[in-house]
Amino acid sequence: MTDHLPQRPDGNASGRRVRVVLVDDQEMVRDGLGALLASAPDIELVGEGANGFDAIRLARELAPDVIVMDIRMPEMDGLAATARIVGPDPAEDAPKVLVLTTFDLDEYVYEALALGASGFLLKDAPARDLIAAVRIVASGDALLSPSVTKRVIGTFARRRRSGAFRPEAAKALTPRELDVLRQLARGLSNAEIGQRLFLSEETIKTHVGRILTKLSLRDRTQAVVFAFENGLTGDAGPGEAGGPGEGDGGAT
Repeated sequence: MTDHLPQRPDGNASGRRVRVVLVDDQEMVRDGLGALLASAPDIELVGEGANGFDAIRLARELAPDVIVMDIRMPEMDGLAATARIVGPDPAEDAPKVLVLTTFDLDEYVYEALALGASGFLLKDAPARDLIAAVRIVASGDALLSPSVTKRVIGTFARRRRSGAFRPEAAKALTPRELDVLRQLARGLSNAEIGQRLFLSEETIKTHVGRILTKLSLRDRTQAVVFAFENGLTGDAGPGEAGGPGEGDGGAT
């Protein structure tokens, strides 16, 4: 990846190790990535597979927290497996999917993100990025690297829509929530959005939660896909100037 992921401390709030299933049709890749994952004290590699059928079976049998899965595989690829594992109405305890790809501008990656994958990682990413990515998606966050994921979504989403602004797609959102959605589409963190909109990070977190609920989206990645596909990525409205907007719902 072109920029390193934020590193998170070992472990999680529950003190339990993150259970990971690794799925790739190349045994050498599985061996290499498996060794990297096993080197992290807070990550437990509980199973491996070679195709999408294996991913679905292992998700059911082992109940992992995260499935790290290649996109292109024989028999069943990562797209079909992602659709079965996390979409369209995943169980609350469904594993998060982190997809692997050889190059970043890959339409298969966009499809996986649109289907509910929590993020993607290049196969040649540094070891620390793989471990950080697993921790990020296991914590419930989407893996949104501004320099890569946003470019993938923007490139392929624009090919699928007329380019027209569709305000009706987000009519359930308040003006402030629409501001926040536009900032999400730029790949910004809650803290960065808060700085731009002169709101607290906690308030932004509340807005993001409301956006996901109102639009029936699973996570930030799907929110970014939604914004691009519906032409909602233009400059934010008056709320960005810093005055209190409608529905701020929290102290700044």
